[in-house]
Amino acid sequence: MKVMTFGEIMLRLKTPEYLRILQADAFEASYGGAESNVAVSLAMFGDEAAYVTKLPDNPVGLAALGEVRRFGVDTSRVIRGGSRLGIYYFEKGTDIRPTNVVYDREYSALALSEAAEFDWETILRDIDVFYFSGVTPAISESVEQEVREALAFCRAHGIQVVCDLNYRSKMWSTEKAQKVMGELMNYVDLCIANDEDFESTLGIHAFDGDMAHGIDQIDSYKEGMKEILRQYPGCKAVASVLRNMRTVEDGDWMGIYLKDGVFYESPVHTVHSLEAVGAGDAFAGGLLHGIVREFDPQKTIDFAISASVLKLMIQKDFNIVTEKDVLQVMKSKDTNLQR
Repeated sequence: MKVMTFGEIMLRLKTPEYLRILQADAFEASYGGAESNVAVSLAMFGDEAAYVTKLPDNPVGLAALGEVRRFGVDTSRVIRGGSRLGIYYFEKGTDIRPTNVVYDREYSALALSEAAEFDWETILRDIDVFYFSGVTPAISESVEQEVREALAFCRAHGIQVVCDLNYRSKMWSTEKAQKVMGELMNYVDLCIANDEDFESTLGIHAFDGDMAHGIDQIDSYKEGMKEILRQYPGCKAVASVLRNMRTVEDGDWMGIYLKDGVFYESPVHTVHSLEAVGAGDAFAGGLLHGIVREFDPQKTIDFAISASVLKLMIQKDFNIVTEKDVLQVMKSKDTNLQR
């Protein structure tokens, strides 16, 4: 099975150590974005992964393209054009001070792209699974239309669609997100919903916003997951990450997966995070790997959360770990890896 991801990769500018953006006189440069992160995860696991976006035809765009390609992702369908790569500034939090991100992505090559540039019949040739997150249609109205057309093609041609709701308040309002994502969910086969995603994106209550007690609310998460399947009968499964966060760096993480009417729960991982960016994307990559390799549901959710917590120990956006690395984390929690 081959997976295609669609979204924007950005230049990431991080302050050194724990400096605030206001204090920084230099930034560490790298590249990342939700869908590119997932594609890299899959390629690192040895899966066939392709990535599509639009990148500026200049050295910065070429550098971003090369960063994804060097991990084994198929970038042959990336569109070149425009003049600007989106940027995000990253300020690492610590203890009670939260992490902060500032976006500078308006007028990027992808944001200004036109739906006619994406020939989905060609782009999705030989693709079995199409992945996008709620970040992508939030970029611009034209990108929203591109997602709609991609999903319509997937539905017409039997391509499985996986969506991480991935709500970003800095990109759009809950009203706009609910309108758009509520419509797009009619094309989705597998949904990933974490924390505020349920309510902000679909208007479904599952989480009260208290990150210190996310796992403690597992029953309301489960009700929210069942409600997604009730409202969107075409969606066959839902997965979520639950967390009890004591500080920005310290917490308990677990995953739950609803498939065929049965809930599957991972073990709880107690972790001290080096960097939390991309952990949700790592979860999605792990979940997709389980689907591609036809793991049973329990092994799939165990693998996904193990991949996610491993990302907490890795700097920059990409989860640079192998399947063997993830299985080793799983083994520390459960020796029955052949389930």
